[in-house]
Amino acid sequence: MRKSIVAGNWKLNGSLETVSQLASGVASQVSNLNSEVVVCPVYVHLNPVASAVSGKKVALGAQNCSAQLSGAYTGEVSPGMLKELGCEYVILGHSERRSLFSETDSDVSEKMKSVLEQGLVPILCVGETLEEREQGLAELVVKTQLLAAVEGLSSDAVQTIVVAYEPVWAIGTGLTATPEQAQQMHSFIRGVLATVSQSVAEQVRILYGGSVKPDNAQELFAQDDIDGGLIGGASLNVEDFVAICKAAG
Repeated sequence: MRKSIVAGNWKLNGSLETVSQLASGVASQVSNLNSEVVVCPVYVHLNPVASAVSGKKVALGAQNCSAQLSGAYTGEVSPGMLKELGCEYVILGHSERRSLFSETDSDVSEKMKSVLEQGLVPILCVGETLEEREQGLAELVVKTQLLAAVEGLSSDAVQTIVVAYEPVWAIGTGLTATPEQAQQMHSFIRGVLATVSQSVAEQVRILYGGSVKPDNAQELFAQDDIDGGLIGGASLNVEDFVAICKAAG
């Protein structure tokens, strides 16, 4: 059985005080859950959040990283540096990184390799825009992004990753894919992974990331191929995020 996971992507939000309170609040209420819980603050908040969740049942993740391990790359942060701060997970290929910062499939692929080499777990984001979905290209877009990201990786490496399906049209819009739509795409993603290895496909956890809230989380997570969620706005509220975590078990 795949272990459920719920990751909070805090994006560009919070202060030293508020993120510490948020992390402590979440950590105090998820200790009895079977699912994994991950929080992903901005780089400069990693250290205080790490302190807030130390010894608790909450893992630390970053929202991005460089493919480079060191060198003359002003403003970048390497996977090794993140590991030193206590990170276990790194979000890669988020739609905002792709659209706002022009990250390509090739960029994401290189980051995947670097993150895995450092022993971190990538949370690989894939997903289509509304225009792509309306043109009937949703599956092609997701397949292309997914295969590009795992190209050149061994089956052993691929089975350790987490995939997050984020329909771009449902991020921060209040729109949400129906449980049936989400399950259909998650099943498709698992089928693509099966072309790498059937055993890999059965082990990789696939998260849904599109306006998950306490009132829709349980129905979404009940789908056969949905193993949790990558949560945006709702993860900034302790009560809402904990309710979503509980819905995942």
